[in-house]
Amino acid sequence: MDISQLPLNALRVFEASARHCSFTRAGLELRVTQTAVSHQVKALEDVLGVTLFKRLPRGLALTDEGHALLPVLTDAFRRMSATLSQLEEGNFDEILTVGVVGTFAIGWLLPRLSSFKAQHPHVDLRLKTNNNRADMVLDGLDFFLRFGDGAWHGTEAIHLMDAPLSAVCTPSIGARLRTPADLADVELLRSYRIDEWALWFRAAGLTPPNLRGWMFDSSLTLVEAAARGVGVALVPVVMFSHEIEAGRIVQPFRITAVTGSYWLTRLKSRAETASMKAFRQWLTAEIEDLPS
Repeated sequence: MDISQLPLNALRVFEASARHCSFTRAGLELRVTQTAVSHQVKALEDVLGVTLFKRLPRGLALTDEGHALLPVLTDAFRRMSATLSQLEEGNFDEILTVGVVGTFAIGWLLPRLSSFKAQHPHVDLRLKTNNNRADMVLDGLDFFLRFGDGAWHGTEAIHLMDAPLSAVCTPSIGARLRTPADLADVELLRSYRIDEWALWFRAAGLTPPNLRGWMFDSSLTLVEAAARGVGVALVPVVMFSHEIEAGRIVQPFRITAVTGSYWLTRLKSRAETASMKAFRQWLTAEIEDLPS
């Protein structure tokens, strides 16, 4: 389709409807009626010759064609909005939006960001922290620094570093732990990944116990609970070297379990910009310079 023929209003309406999964909420955002939104989407479907939404009793669901169109539009509208904002503010730096799991952000990335800023002052870096769950399209992420096995649909993943898990606790609790079997007598703090302690106990040559008790959705809160004496946490210790050096927590055993790694990811459908290339090259160089 020629640029002069692009139905821009209808595309904007489609993007809002897909983001909200609702014609009504899209109309509220765009300040038009639900009927007008529905008509615009229908007109777009007629122009393209495809169905973009499945109309359901409780909302909308994207068809395969809708799923193919949405990330392209979201990226295009986000970049137009960012450029217009830059022009309004007199700021011509290129915006780079990076999602990052909070543990990696605080434990590794933030202490090094001054180096990136010094090398690339033209890049306006914007971080969005999360608990390893984000929608790269809807959240407008150029990159997502995340923990896992590297297998995410439609995503290119670059391995950054392994993150073996080990037990940590207060020095007073650690003094009572002579062998891994002694953990049967203390509170074991859990994450939402229910197999982590089982893997660690097997690495220690022990039968995993039946776990009960507190559960957390972040290694940051796990460590904070452990540092306050609530129990023993299982976390990626490389991200908490500062807390260990400060004596807030100790690592009573050198036993580790590997459940995943940290990865730099981006959507395959997303072309790499100059700022993305700069960040990727800086990050991988920083990783390569780490002591082995």
